[in-house]
Amino acid sequence: MPEIDPRSFLRNLFDVAVAAADPALCVPPHLPLPPKGRTVVIGAGKASAVMAQAVERHWPGELSGLVITRYDYGKPCAHIEIVEAAHPVPDQAGLDAARRMKELVSGLGADDLCLALMSGGASALLTLPAEGMSLADKQAVNRALLRSGATITEMNCIRKHLSAIKGGHLAAAIQPAHLVSLLISDVPGDDPGVIGSGPTVPDATTFADAREIVSRYAMDLPSIAEEILRKAGSETPKPGDAAFEHSEIRMTARPAASLEAAADAARKAGVEPIMLGDSLEGEARDIAVEHAALALKICAEGGAANEPIVILSGGELTVTMNGDGRGGPNGEYMLAMAHALNGAPGIHAIACDTDGIDGSEDNAGAHISPDTLIRAATAGLDIASHLKNNDSYGFFIGINDLIMSGPTYTNVNDFRALLVLS
Repeated sequence: MPEIDPRSFLRNLFDVAVAAADPALCVPPHLPLPPKGRTVVIGAGKASAVMAQAVERHWPGELSGLVITRYDYGKPCAHIEIVEAAHPVPDQAGLDAARRMKELVSGLGADDLCLALMSGGASALLTLPAEGMSLADKQAVNRALLRSGATITEMNCIRKHLSAIKGGHLAAAIQPAHLVSLLISDVPGDDPGVIGSGPTVPDATTFADAREIVSRYAMDLPSIAEEILRKAGSETPKPGDAAFEHSEIRMTARPAASLEAAADAARKAGVEPIMLGDSLEGEARDIAVEHAALALKICAEGGAANEPIVILSGGELTVTMNGDGRGGPNGEYMLAMAHALNGAPGIHAIACDTDGIDGSEDNAGAHISPDTLIRAATAGLDIASHLKNNDSYGFFIGINDLIMSGPTYTNVNDFRALLVLS
């Protein structure tokens, strides 16, 4: 059996997964040919500034544009303006930039090209509320969505029907120019309509879908939002709409590729990967219990006796907030897993968001080991209480097990790895 330092091994797998989705590498191969007319670059998301840099470095002609990214995720560009705004709850900077972006593309002609650089985070960053809604209303909607436990697909369905720019509305403003959407997927299934709430791609969902989701999760939305969904005015542009006559979609990075890169790195280190898929969804604590049971089963059956095993998965888990603690889905997953494993020997794990931000905190995720509960008890931390209060951040910072990666400038969903050594 190879000698392995569990913490550094797992952290390296995360770093490998992030590197596989580096926009500097994955964007240039998908660039189209220059047009006869102008080239205007727009974009939004946590990866959008580095995507813009990649375009500038490889574009053979003139260009200009405007891209919106999260605070601290900006990168200098020579010709494309980079605006930083708030995420996951939008702010005035994002609203002002979204309004300017829509105005910027509205004058494009048939000989012009618009490159749309979209990645995870665009839903909050590219905010232009539907008519009648204020920024405060939009902020209240986002807070309700984040606490609801709804999946990213369900949340973005609602966002698209409360927006004047998402769900294909931006594409309608870009016509008749040639539109090429360059996407980095952060959603299960890589559905272009869900990535950033699909501002430049067709939307197959409806107002009725949005109302059903609000009802199912008993969401408390502002009255104006409920009224807009109930009145169901102009639908979002659907597949086949004239807004997409001159548009195409190019997926530049996918979660599956990052997960496979991590699996290859594990094999080279003498660790056999078990792939659970890149599109897992569900309550973070429920999935954690399932994965802990799988790891314990492998141990009980002696599956890692001769060769270490790492269980890899991606996707986007959710948290239904019942407490007032801090932390995101990856921290909650790790907290629930530590509780379920109860100090089982030979099992170590990591869960991180590939964008470097777990929910709205400053950590990417967290790490656990067989001595997690012992160290927590020594620090006076009760794991059951922290789990009940949705306070994974408070728990893991208390035992120095938060993963602080800083901005990664990409976003291909969550990354989870369980190392089974015995």
